[in-house]
Amino acid sequence: MPARVESIPALPGLSPVCGNPIIARFEGGQLSSDGGMLALREIETRLDIANRLAACVADPRAPELIIHSVADILRFRMLMIAAGYEDANDAASLRHDPAFKLALGRLPDAASLCSQSTISRLENLPRPRELLRMGQAMVGLYCDSVRQVPHRITLDIVDTFDSVHGGQQIRLFNAYYDEYGFQPIIVFDGEGRPVAALLRPARRPTGHEVRGFLRRLVRAIRGHWPRVDILLRAESHYCAPEVLDFCRAERLDFTLGVATTRTLRRYVETLENSTAARQAAGLSTDKLRRDKEFHDGAASWSRVERIIARVEASAQGTDTRFVVANLTGSTARTLYDDLSCRRGQAENHIKSWKTHRAADRTSCHRGPANQLRLMLHTGAYWLMWSLRRLMPARSSWRVAQFDTLRLRLLKIAARVVEWKTKLLVHPPSAFPDQAILRLAQDRLPRLVI
Repeated sequence: MPARVESIPALPGLSPVCGNPIIARFEGGQLSSDGGMLALREIETRLDIANRLAACVADPRAPELIIHSVADILRFRMLMIAAGYEDANDAASLRHDPAFKLALGRLPDAASLCSQSTISRLENLPRPRELLRMGQAMVGLYCDSVRQVPHRITLDIVDTFDSVHGGQQIRLFNAYYDEYGFQPIIVFDGEGRPVAALLRPARRPTGHEVRGFLRRLVRAIRGHWPRVDILLRAESHYCAPEVLDFCRAERLDFTLGVATTRTLRRYVETLENSTAARQAAGLSTDKLRRDKEFHDGAASWSRVERIIARVEASAQGTDTRFVVANLTGSTARTLYDDLSCRRGQAENHIKSWKTHRAADRTSCHRGPANQLRLMLHTGAYWLMWSLRRLMPARSSWRVAQFDTLRLRLLKIAARVVEWKTKLLVHPPSAFPDQAILRLAQDRLPRLVI
């Protein structure tokens, strides 16, 4: 009888246990390290992100030869990003993964999912007009994700630097970061939902550029909610005369940062000196904060605006910030602390979008392909945000970082067994977070109404 030949070598370097050798080979069969993809599949089905985006793209392929639809390719790519596989090259192995196959509606023994080359071809497929329609589809996703039509929404407009290391289109050298890159604009609502993402060169946005972007965004939102009140919050470089005039014309509320100038400093010189003196004379080392409001405007503004000055004195010195707002009925302290300062939460959303979902992986040569990547990473953000939204409101899970959710709830070892009449998925019996995953699954029906 011939000797059996092992085709898969054993994992080397394992010490014996109680005198018994350990032989480990990668031949466990239909196993996956991403069993949590089944939960994300249900979320994606309810949000319908892939089908929304695919409906905006014209597929030039012959229908009789299509194996992987545009929606399936987009869905696979977003699930990969959500699971931490931001490189399309990882599809070479994940296309055979049973959990990803189940998430795409295929049996474990069915044909493999799409390859990296198929994903790359799709990334270069959409044209600029199709990308505009996809952006409108993302706004529609945002509007449909809200249970009831809101009376008022808050939009935080932020941008971030995305360094590049190749000859990508529309890249630009930024002297502040001393690198070539992009500076995309991202919009979140007050609860962290992504609304829009725009790829652009790494330079400060002009007033004309921001006005055009806001016009399309507001038009898309009011196409769903004609009577909604909108509050815009942004940093000082969005406080351009074109933006202020647009907000007035479209009946938008705003609270925007204002760059410090000598004219504005003259309004608060006395307040700064008195605040610093009080803080120095006090026994406490805490910061002392005072506020002041006045009306003024830059020479380029069409009218004077209400400006809030926040003066803060500490042992390190005096710090003064200015905010322009058109809101009425609120004190200067309330407007700055309860409205303007909360814009800082958008920086955490940027961290989740850029760092935890690797949205800065814009390494395609063509600009439209990188714009599509922003949308795919935004779609992965939607999946993780929705998963976190299913958690109990007063638990630590509701504020957990996306990386924590991925490591605790998505990276689950699972054995997939295919029977004639059903599919069995066996996660490990010692999985420590069974209760919270069961709760999230039970709450799926209330995700979108």
